[in-house]
Parts: sequence; C-alpha cells; structure tokens
Amino acid sequence: MLGVVARSIAPALDRVSLPQFRLLVVLTSAGPMRMGLLADRAGLSAPSTSRMVDRLEQQALARREPSPQSGREVTVAATEAGAALVREVTLARRRELCLVLETLPEDERAQVVRAFAAFARAMGEAPLEDLLTLGI
Repeated sequence: MLGVVARSIAPALDRVSLPQFRLLVVLTSAGPMRMGLLADRAGLSAPSTSRMVDRLEQQALARREPSPQSGREVTVAATEAGAALVREVTLARRRELCLVLETLPEDERAQVVRAFAAFARAMGEAPLEDLLTLGI
C-alpha cells in the first residue's frame, strides 16, 4: 500500500509538500473553513497552517476569503487548481489499486474492495465504490 501511495503522490510533491497536500485534501473534501478548524482537522498548529496556506495561495491552489458569518474571520478554500491536483492524485492512486486488485481472484477482490470501503468509512473519507467502475 505504501508503494501505491508513494507512486501516486510523487508527481504532486514537485508542487507541494505532503502536509500542504493534506490541507488541500481536507479543503477539497470538507469545503471552505476557518483557519483554526483547518489546523485542527490537519493536526497542525495555527501558525504552521497559516504559513502553509500562504504557500498554497502563492501557487493559486488555495485562497483566503472573508467569512460570510463574520467580517473578522477568514475562511480558506481550495481553488479549482488545488481541487484538480487532489483529483489527479486520487485518480492515479485508485488506478494503481485497480491494477493490483485485477491480479486477485474475483472472490478475494470483492473482499478487499469491501475492506477498503469499510476502512474509508472509518477514516471519514470518501467511499471507494468507484474502484468498481475503474475496470474491476
């Protein structure tokens, strides 16, 4: 699994660090949020998160916006380019998983796909049903 993850994210690491990519994943999956909440969800300090968002903004992968609820607060959102980067990595990862799954007998493949789906639910991540549509 680690090899699949490493190969799928390697091209993105030319543009962003792994923690910056994680911020983009959180923003893409959860939508715009306050900086403090983003820091909490990513398990980072507020100052570190702010510096990472600065770098993501410089590359037009994220943007800060005034909060619609309070003029004093700022929300952070992934830009379309940031969301596209996350989609590219996710699709590459899922394609690699499909290649591995295709080597398994059908009954084992179904068990592994169910296990991946259960793991994704436990992690609060997007479901993996599309593994079935990518050639399995």
